Amino acid sequence: MMDWVATAKAAFATEKPEHFTNYNHCGECAEHDATLKEADVDTIGIEALGNPSWDPICFCHTEGKKYYLPALVRLSIETIHTEFYFEQFLFHLSGDDDQTSLHRSCSMAQRKFIEAFLAHMIECYAHEIELHTCTDDLLHAHQTWSSAYKNSGDSLK
Repeated sequence: MMDWVATAKAAFATEKPEHFTNYNHCGECAEHDATLKEADVDTIGIEALGNPSWDPICFCHTEGKKYYLPALVRLSIETIHTEFYFEQFLFHLSGDDDQTSLHRSCSMAQRKFIEAFLAHMIECYAHEIELHTCTDDLLHAHQTWSSAYKNSGDSLK
């Protein structure tokens, strides 16, 4: 069985950014930046990221999102039967133009990892995903993250 968190850490290994948001913009940006600076991919938890209406990742620049992506994978797995962070993870993968820049900024290997992780979630947690009415969002994200290399003839294997 694949260790998704360890694989995410290897795929998205990068130095921690000095800042994660436009921290000089306003108090909210500064607070979210401080939250993300205080933790790292191993220590940030659902307490810091689990409120969809106060989610620091929404304010995070692309490199910061890539830095924290292994933590988002970990939280998606850890909370699949409880707080269900996975819905927020899907939002970060499929959201507005800023989130789509995440897709564009990822290497082919990183895109393949995300596609494989989403396929794993479909295969192993379809019931939980359906209970939280996230099936359409998951299928959309899966298509987005797999289309770049599938259109080029490349594959996950």
